[in-house]
Amino acid sequence: MNASLGRSIACSNHWIVMERLQDLFIGIAGMIGAGKSTLATRLGELLDLPVYYEPVKDNDYLADFYRDTAKYAFATQIYLLNRRFQQHQEIIWRGGGGVQDRTIYEDAVFAKMLVKLNLMEERDYNTYVSLFRHMSNFMCRPSVIVYLDVSPERSMDRIRMRSRDVESGISLEYLQALYAEYELFIADISRTVPVIRIDYDRFHSAEEMAEVIEREYLHSNFVREVTWTPTTG
Repeated sequence: MNASLGRSIACSNHWIVMERLQDLFIGIAGMIGAGKSTLATRLGELLDLPVYYEPVKDNDYLADFYRDTAKYAFATQIYLLNRRFQQHQEIIWRGGGGVQDRTIYEDAVFAKMLVKLNLMEERDYNTYVSLFRHMSNFMCRPSVIVYLDVSPERSMDRIRMRSRDVESGISLEYLQALYAEYELFIADISRTVPVIRIDYDRFHSAEEMAEVIEREYLHSNFVREVTWTPTTG
């Protein structure tokens, strides 16, 4: 059996047995400072799903990346790609679903943006894309991606509020370029993975978000603008 056929069978089985919300593979996508980790934590608690956080604290490249982005861009992207691939595969093969704080697909967003800003060489980007495509042959898609739509300005405000040293060098221009790439990414990924697009400021709790996911994900074959209206009384 070749790798592509094996992956197709495994992924088909993954989708067939997905009868309960607790079996969902939920990817939380969004800009820096969008609130992904907070939402992932609460969804994990509410849905009794394991949470796979973005590898930040143990990322030996991150501080150097923000200090000298051009020098450390490729090494940082490869590190993150490898770590997120490990998380992605663990969610699939352990069974029982999971919540991933930033998906593996988003790493390509950052890599593409870095090239456009002349912070990564074209040859490094091509190597990155080739590696990602080979990894993709062994990956099943998430059940649903929840995209937390936050403007670059709002993202900058939240970054300043949490005051992480490694993020002190992030500029508004960087976030604006990143947001533009995210818009392209969401338009593309929604062709193959159900996407629930959220104006995060309109949601008051993770409980409401869990209800939206439960209601929408089976019927979401394209990007949705999901809004929340508070009940009265």
